[in-house]
Amino acid sequence: MTKSGVLSTPLWRRALARFTASESDLAAEEAQEEAVRQGALPCDAVASRTKACVCGTLRSVTLRPRGGVPALEAELFDGSGSVSLVWLGRRRIAGIEAGRRVKARGFVADDDGQRIIFNPIYELIAPDGA
Repeated sequence: MTKSGVLSTPLWRRALARFTASESDLAAEEAQEEAVRQGALPCDAVASRTKACVCGTLRSVTLRPRGGVPALEAELFDGSGSVSLVWLGRRRIAGIEAGRRVKARGFVADDDGQRIIFNPIYELIAPDGA
């Protein structure tokens, strides 16, 4: 509250913003809230060269060799941004598929501006209602 006793962003204004927001904006906001509930940092707040925990939905999963070694690469999106998860020496991991919710931990590297976690420790998150 401010000195005048009014919230800095009035409740009606926040409700109006949610009412007029696009479906993708609402989904992104919900994804960010879920990541925070899981104890993770938002992807856009993850700093390079630090250990971090991120949580989100896998947008894509591809097999992309790195240096002649097979590498399974997944893009994790949490509504604020994305982080690439890369498992070196793996062609497939059960449960790692597009659309799956995942919580991952590891050391964050930077590859041409893209944040990457190599060989992350991960948890598969059960779908809502499961």
